[in-house]
Amino acid sequence: MMTDQFSVRESQDNLLKQAARILRTRYELGKGYVDVSSAEAADLVVTLEATASTNGSDGVDREEAIALAHRLVDDDQPEMSPMWPRASAERHPG
Repeated sequence: MMTDQFSVRESQDNLLKQAARILRTRYELGKGYVDVSSAEAADLVVTLEATASTNGSDGVDREEAIALAHRLVDDDQPEMSPMWPRASAERHPG
């Protein structure tokens, strides 16, 4: 059972890292998301990588980060995630 939990955690961490690589690569190739600046994307990459390497004590909702990672990997409306920079700005204007 402990091995299964480790395996799930390891898979989730790998997914988060893969999503970070995909996002970074998109911006390096000039194919980033229209409503997200390079700086915002870089911040999101750092957040995804940090979430993969911590135990969740950094204030990030790990489950939401994993959901966003799935959206990024699938290129399936990542802007629908509350973690997406534009979504955050709309909820907290100014």
